[in-house]
Amino acid sequence: MRTATYFFIFLNLSLALFEEPAVYPLPFLATSVLEVLCLLVFLGRLTHFAKVTLHNVFWKDTKNICIMVAILLSLTDLAIYGVLRLYDVRSIRWSRIVRPIFLINFAESRQIRRAFRSIRNTLPEITYVFLLFMFSLLMFSLMALKLFGERNLQTAEGLPYFRNYLEIVFDLYVLVTTANSPDVMMPAFDFSSWYALFFIAFVIINTYIFMSLFLAVVYNNYKKHLKVMRGGACD
Repeated sequence: MRTATYFFIFLNLSLALFEEPAVYPLPFLATSVLEVLCLLVFLGRLTHFAKVTLHNVFWKDTKNICIMVAILLSLTDLAIYGVLRLYDVRSIRWSRIVRPIFLINFAESRQIRRAFRSIRNTLPEITYVFLLFMFSLLMFSLMALKLFGERNLQTAEGLPYFRNYLEIVFDLYVLVTTANSPDVMMPAFDFSSWYALFFIAFVIINTYIFMSLFLAVVYNNYKKHLKVMRGGACD
């Protein structure tokens, strides 16, 4: 039963690869039949839980409620999407975002729930580091706008360089990952080599200091919560 449950959960999650817009598109009828089959298996598994569990215990378990709600939402979305297709009305499958609920809330997924709880408990404690990082990013973006915005610089593609604040924030955010390095700094460097100091300071502070600090906080808090859960009752 555990193997079958995991197989249909994997099949249900994999449907995103074949549904429009898809990597490997399949007809809507094929994907909808497979999804209904998965949902029927989940419903049968839930019915089995209900028969072997006390009535009061079953309905007080939030995992069972989440699975029932996810099945209902998926069937509703599938029906609406199918009707709209009959009238050639374009729409999206918004219920795809609830599919991971099946992976988390079935009884066999105890380890996944434990990891999920550790992540959830870690998030509030890393908020302050994240906010500090965002403050640094916004301040550097403001400085970049003042430094380069009025110099009429252009990128290699001939586009305006660092004249829109939100675009600057995005470009510098990407620079934290070094994905657009050194391309993002070359227009400023070509204008004056001294401007390289701005980007060097940005990379040192945000990539090497903040990202290392962020990773350390995430790791230490996740490890702490995971250890606490292993020592107590997790389900």
